[in-house]
Amino acid sequence: MSPADQTTSAGTAETPLRVWLEADGALLRLRLARPKANLIDAAMIAALDAALAAHRDHAGLLGVLLDAEGPHFSFGASVEEHLAAQCAAMLAALHGLVFRMIDFPAPILVAIRGQCLGGGLEVAMAAGMLFAAPDAKFGQPEIRLGVFAPAASVLLPERVGQIAAEDLLLSGRSIDAREARTIGLVAAVADDPAEAALAWFSANLAGKSAASVRYALRAARGEYAPRVRQGIARVERLYLEELMTGHDANEGLDAFLAKRPAVWKHA
Repeated sequence: MSPADQTTSAGTAETPLRVWLEADGALLRLRLARPKANLIDAAMIAALDAALAAHRDHAGLLGVLLDAEGPHFSFGASVEEHLAAQCAAMLAALHGLVFRMIDFPAPILVAIRGQCLGGGLEVAMAAGMLFAAPDAKFGQPEIRLGVFAPAASVLLPERVGQIAAEDLLLSGRSIDAREARTIGLVAAVADDPAEAALAWFSANLAGKSAASVRYALRAARGEYAPRVRQGIARVERLYLEELMTGHDANEGLDAFLAKRPAVWKHA
């Protein structure tokens, strides 16, 4: 970090995100700071949303790098917050963060080590380019709990195509960094993904006009962003009004928390 860099907050129990500026204010750094799980829970969602909101209008901002402390990027969302009493508020907050990310006026790069699952992968996909360590694992395991991943149901087909997306969403399996690169989920695999992302920023964004980058990103996402918004609104209704009114979704979540096998009624 150069002398001109500014640390704006550090991760704590209350604020699970480290936030600072680098490259004379041209690069915003966001670091999930609640290892090893780095859960995408209400506190983490709120912290990410607030950091992006606070820096949205920073005139010289050329990019964002999101990474994580510890061996894993994120184990995903809080299962407790998916229970029927809380899931509407949880989805509203998470999807609000997704919308802020896809509309953010500077490219968001993500560096990933270890597990990147569930809500963690949804947050990563709402960003831009993903840089992964060879040990990284990616998956949407929600189906194993009797539910599905609303944001990923829209973001994954946009990124990797319908067939590869359905493979991951219906199986709940995880894939390694090499397979993620092959299907187009990951832009690059590197031993140090944060350094690879920083190198990409330095080679491709540093020194450019922030205004021009902002307009170029807006142009590139002109059709994509509305599709994601409309798609997520549709699947959020499906999740809340249909899936969560049935037996199996609630049984799967309860069984996971109770550490027992689920008893499906296929309803």
